[in-house]
Amino acid sequence: MKNITKEHWEDIFSTKNFDEVSWHQSNPKTSVKLILSTHPDKDAHIIDVGGGDSNLVDKLLDLGFKNIFVLDVSLKALKKSQQRLGVKSRIVKWISSDIRKFETSNRFEIWHDRAAFHFLTNNSDIKRYVKLTREYIKPGGHLIISTFSLEGPKKCSGLDIKQYSEDSMKKIFYEGFEHIKSLEEIHHTPFQTTQNFIWNVFRKSE
Repeated sequence: MKNITKEHWEDIFSTKNFDEVSWHQSNPKTSVKLILSTHPDKDAHIIDVGGGDSNLVDKLLDLGFKNIFVLDVSLKALKKSQQRLGVKSRIVKWISSDIRKFETSNRFEIWHDRAAFHFLTNNSDIKRYVKLTREYIKPGGHLIISTFSLEGPKKCSGLDIKQYSEDSMKKIFYEGFEHIKSLEEIHHTPFQTTQNFIWNVFRKSE
């Protein structure tokens, strides 16, 4: 599958700075707000899927969270975050993996994904992702996931993506999850353009 090849993303993170990619946020305030809305303990296991060189891990560390996992297909993206964090990076569990091949013995109170899921355009890959969330999110835990909305772009980084609405996300995660809320967000890119996102928060059934 073209969309999430390691080679493609290694090339992106090798040739572009953080302010040269459309998804960059200096302050991932919506992610932080939604994570805190689930009232997690500081010991909660939190995974950021597709976290790459996102600043979310910095904010979570500043808030005192102790069990943070960052997963990305690009090792170079993860290394950028590690270099930025310095000695604090030792607190974080870094996972270089294609999400479709991800396996772990860990279970998570919070599964966060901003702009990774929508790169899965093949039905079998989407089903695999959903299976992972059912398996790896603890009962009572939360799935916090953001994708391009129906008003958002149809491509990103030269790749096709899949747009979503609140209803389509509910249909995908209907089994084993309770939909808590949705909200739309307009992201202002470093290039002075906008991207429409839709956030969805689900709670894993007990």
